[in-house]
Amino acid sequence: MRLDRYLASRAQLSRQNVRRLLVEGRVRVDGEVARIGDQEIRAFDRIELDGELLQPGKTARYLMLHKPAGCVSATHDAAHRTVLDLIELPDRHDLHIAGRLDFNTTGLMLLTNDGQWSRRLTLPASLQGKVYLVETEDPIDPACVEAFAQGMYFRFENLTTLPAQLVLLGSHRARLTLHEGRYHQVKRMFGRFDNKVIRLHRESMGTLVLDAALEPGCYRPLTPHEIAQI
Repeated sequence: MRLDRYLASRAQLSRQNVRRLLVEGRVRVDGEVARIGDQEIRAFDRIELDGELLQPGKTARYLMLHKPAGCVSATHDAAHRTVLDLIELPDRHDLHIAGRLDFNTTGLMLLTNDGQWSRRLTLPASLQGKVYLVETEDPIDPACVEAFAQGMYFRFENLTTLPAQLVLLGSHRARLTLHEGRYHQVKRMFGRFDNKVIRLHRESMGTLVLDAALEPGCYRPLTPHEIAQI
């Protein structure tokens, strides 16, 4: 929200009074005098007016989690353990998942309370590639490489998938790069070749690579450099 709109709503002020307060330097954002009304503010910003605290702000969270199998990508589930159950932070319920994984899919998962950041990561237009290690029940047909690169039509959604890059690593293993996240997309794509995916592991999202030191079920905060890459 714009700062001037926030002040008008929070302090019940007219636009003229808001402009006057800004010009007089009576508004502070994160301790700094704010004079520009169209400055964008977020829930993480501390906002003061004449020394009175209007918004205390909150800690921005950016976590990398090694999701284990048998865990639901949800904030609440009555029957199964969720990824939030793995997080030991007092404000964990403020977090949301940036890029869900299926119940038995393992690997990199990112959780944050910053909606703008997660949208930049997950929107197809951002072209943030998601890389998966795939293992199949039967040998992978080499024709999959070209079929995945051309895109596949999904009748249920009435859409064609974006071009995906498939690199064969062996008879039953491949590395797949997607630029979107359709429902059970990997399993459905291999299903066109009557081949069942028996293991799916996400290695990276964009420039963020799963930390090799993270055991399944463990997590760590992203570094400032990692956050800035998205």
